[in-house]
Amino acid sequence: MVIFSASAMLFYCIALVLVTSRLFHADGPNRKMVMLFSGLGVVMHAFLLSASIFTAEGQNFSLTNVISLVNWIIAFSFTVTLPRLKVVVILPVIYAFSIISVALLWLLPPQYITHFELHPEILAHVVLSLMAYSALMIAALYAIQLWLIQKKLKDKKMIMSPAMPPLMTVERQLYHLILIGFFLLSLSLITGFVFLEDMFADGKGHKAILSIAAWVVYGAMLWQHFTIGCRIRTAVIYSLSGATLLSLGYFGARIVKELILT
Repeated sequence: MVIFSASAMLFYCIALVLVTSRLFHADGPNRKMVMLFSGLGVVMHAFLLSASIFTAEGQNFSLTNVISLVNWIIAFSFTVTLPRLKVVVILPVIYAFSIISVALLWLLPPQYITHFELHPEILAHVVLSLMAYSALMIAALYAIQLWLIQKKLKDKKMIMSPAMPPLMTVERQLYHLILIGFFLLSLSLITGFVFLEDMFADGKGHKAILSIAAWVVYGAMLWQHFTIGCRIRTAVIYSLSGATLLSLGYFGARIVKELILT
């Protein structure tokens, strides 16, 4: 565990330095080197998660494991698409959060044992939820970059470099991610209503309510985009509002229960 943790953090740190040191350079960062070290970090992170989640008692889906798993999905997605990725300016944020999530596994290892082998339908719901959350968190990062690019354009301080993609490119990718995340979130809610008998039980109802609220926010965003159009500022507000609602729903109560009250 310690070897995997130290190796993952080391490789993520090297990738972070490689990106930030040439983020606004005319040629941009060395993508091959960044992909090499971030890929090694992702692999070590995967071994760490495997050892941390799959235990002799069952599947440990503690808060820190789930947060780290979401970070791993995001880091893996950006590492795989790095050769064609135009939005490298958000890579430092992703690698920094990946380092923190690996450190959390080592520093805060609470237990939350489940047995998905007995209930594969619940596993399907959890996988869909994690995929939806990861896609919509990536969309939130795109939304932040979209706002930064627009701000620089308005202030006439735009830095033209490979790390700063065209505004329309980021906006188009944002809506693609929102559409994918909205579809996955819809499937997650449907499977939750079908397979979870205690979806609105005491202590869990807030998650369902906040997830539905986020679904409404993203649905309104897509409806406005495809009908009357959606200004960038409005799209950013929609994206960050939905991401906040999902984060509160997925992790709010568990942070209090597993980290504060323990």
